[in-house]
Amino acid sequence: MGVTAPKDPTDQIDQALQATLVPSLLKPHRDRNALSNEAHARPPIPLSAPLAVTHLAVLSGEGTAEEDVAHVTALCEAQGAAPPVSGAKHYFGDLGTFYLKFERHTEFATYTFLRPLPPEPLFKTTAIDAVPKTWLKDVNGELLAAAHLSILSESAEAPSAETLGSIFGSQRYLGSLIGGGQARLWTDLRLHHDGFTRIILQNQGMADLQLGRFVQHVLEIDTYRMMTLLSLPVAHQVTPRVSRAEARVTDLTERLHATAGFEDDKTILSALTEISAELESVASATSYRFAASRAYADLVQRRLTNLEESPVDGLETLGNFLRKRLTPATATFDAVARRHQSLAERVGRTSSLLRTKVDIALEGQNKDLLESMNRRAEQQLALQQTVEGLSVVAISYYLIGLVAYAAKGLETAGWLPFSADVIAGMAVPLVGLAIWFGVRHIQRVLRTD
Repeated sequence: MGVTAPKDPTDQIDQALQATLVPSLLKPHRDRNALSNEAHARPPIPLSAPLAVTHLAVLSGEGTAEEDVAHVTALCEAQGAAPPVSGAKHYFGDLGTFYLKFERHTEFATYTFLRPLPPEPLFKTTAIDAVPKTWLKDVNGELLAAAHLSILSESAEAPSAETLGSIFGSQRYLGSLIGGGQARLWTDLRLHHDGFTRIILQNQGMADLQLGRFVQHVLEIDTYRMMTLLSLPVAHQVTPRVSRAEARVTDLTERLHATAGFEDDKTILSALTEISAELESVASATSYRFAASRAYADLVQRRLTNLEESPVDGLETLGNFLRKRLTPATATFDAVARRHQSLAERVGRTSSLLRTKVDIALEGQNKDLLESMNRRAEQQLALQQTVEGLSVVAISYYLIGLVAYAAKGLETAGWLPFSADVIAGMAVPLVGLAIWFGVRHIQRVLRTD
């Protein structure tokens, strides 16, 4: 069928010999095999023309790999083919009437179907026509990229400009020599009536493995360009939110210079906090998508470089077309990301400035409050001292009265040689001093405790 499954060279190592090798005597890192095999992940398939290829990229999201593999397993079992191993990220198998290549990426999965190119007008019969429709209907996720690729043999007659115009629906198609002139490529990157883009590749001297590698590059370019453009609608959606936030920040910054007091500052600070929360919401909705799109855009550029394109027949090359189309798109979401970052920094600076202003105002209020408390403490101390003086007088008055009553009783009984008034008069300074020292002693005890 013009398709050969790539072999794993590690399968050829004799098990007895492998047991004597030095690495088997050492404790391996738990990820050693996975890291080593990563360099050989998703290998190209040796292909020979003529061949019909259909490629699908389905956005199924993260965490759905097991579901995707299970669906591929169901197809393999229905077709009587060996299924993928558990947890497989890529699979290639002969399913009888067609071949299937499955790849699981971080957030999407690709399904590539291959079968012999029928001897009839291009794209009248495609590779996906052999795939059960019930299985296709249950594929997990949302279709993002879909392409039909016809690979012509070196001996086949190259399609004329009229034929290409009929296939693509207009003369506005792209064309180039790839692989240093070892193949020709035509496409228009448009969705046709069946929902697929159309690509024609004619081999002009490539070996099977080299042809498989270039076909993989072309299909990856079509997939990664769509993954790159996923950020464009997201950028358009969040742009009004960023614009509204910018206008609010500008208004609040102007109000900040004209605030009349502490309450106004608190109101502005509360509004800035709301804007900051809004910007965090925008960041959570865009940061991953924008970063992923930048990575996909870089992959598109790398694959275009790998094509080694050169112009032919005065046609625009695929690389030139994509660079002109993808550059504005990436510039759009990069500009939104920069606006968001700049606005977040402005909000942070304004909030910091306002917090400093509020802190200074609070410090002034605290200073006034402390001064007021000090004045009240001084007043309370003066009042306390006044009360203490009155207390000494009052207590002394009552004690002297008791002494006078006692002296009068003694005088009446004839037990005093002099007048009771003299005794009362002599007691006044003694009692007053005794009471005063007593109060001072009690104060010292209370202060010590």
